Amino acid sequence: MGKKVSLLSYLYLIGMALVAIGFCCPMFNGLFGSSANGFDFIKNAKDGGFVAIGAILIIAGAIAGIAACFVPQLKGLKLIFAICVLAGAVVLVIGFMTSGGIYKAIGKQLLKRATIGFYLIVVGIVAAIVGALKKKGCDSGPF
Repeated sequence: MGKKVSLLSYLYLIGMALVAIGFCCPMFNGLFGSSANGFDFIKNAKDGGFVAIGAILIIAGAIAGIAACFVPQLKGLKLIFAICVLAGAVVLVIGFMTSGGIYKAIGKQLLKRATIGFYLIVVGIVAAIVGALKKKGCDSGPF
């Protein structure tokens, strides 16, 4: 029989996948019933503000983190990719608080306007950081 594999050994991969899925899902409801996902924040940001930088850090860290589970040369960088996603989330929230217009309205009511994508990203960040701090997280590869 093969060796027993626990779900905890894949916690990092699951966390990064949740971040990537959450980025594609609507993260916040707008004032008039519209919703925005992470790509909308990148597309609508003018002059590369905090909101765009935070969104780019989130998706780039998630994609690189997923790749780190499959590419042996990147395994040592898993914690850095998880911290990149966390930093992107912090920068995105700072961008909401300091930017004008619709972003400031979202920033003032952040948790009231949050939807499924926001919560998937938060859960994914926590899972990825815990999985990265764990010694054996996806070291043997998922397949």
